[in-house]
Amino acid sequence: MSLESDVKESLQSVEDPEMKISVIELGLIYDIRAEHGEEGPHVEVDMTLTSPGCPIAPELMAAVHRATEQTEGVSSAHVNLTFSPLWDPKIHASEDARMDMGIF
Repeated sequence: MSLESDVKESLQSVEDPEMKISVIELGLIYDIRAEHGEEGPHVEVDMTLTSPGCPIAPELMAAVHRATEQTEGVSSAHVNLTFSPLWDPKIHASEDARMDMGIF
């Protein structure tokens, strides 16, 4: 598996505290890129939130950062917050997550 896949697997354990659904299943993680730096592999994670005014943004971003840095092989990580495109559960969430949210 690639480092990006390993990070994605680690992020499965990070849940949105309000919805109790993984950030991966919700589709909040837009991109994971591994770059080789002087200190070792550095990972950039692009993520969004369910809404721009999300009150748990710092908590959720910190959890994504921790899970990424704790992934074996990752020496450092940075989480980038983006709202482009805006999160839409009908587009970004997995089928299981949509079912959990009552979106059919």
